[in-house]
Amino acid sequence: MRVQITARHCNVPDELLTRTEQQIQKLIRYDPRVASAEVTYTEEKHTRKAEVVLHIDGAEPVVAHAEEREFRSALDKAIDRVTRMLKRERQQHRDHWAPPLPEDTSEAEPS
Repeated sequence: MRVQITARHCNVPDELLTRTEQQIQKLIRYDPRVASAEVTYTEEKHTRKAEVVLHIDGAEPVVAHAEEREFRSALDKAIDRVTRMLKRERQQHRDHWAPPLPEDTSEAEPS
């Protein structure tokens, strides 16, 4: 998966860049169709913002925003939101296409 990290109006430490890449790579377990990811860090006054955009093959992109006082906590919050979105979408897809379980009526006694 291709990960693109952008910093706007700020400097992001190298350790945060490697952590970002690791966290994004872990998202493949929730949806293997994830083709690429874009992470954008922005700093405005005393708030730091993180935006995560996942491009999924055959589906709409998944976008999550978060803002906190530190980039690390903003990233954690955005990753958590993306994870919940991917889990919910996958669960809805499974529930929708799952065949109903038939009840075994052969063992039931007639009334």
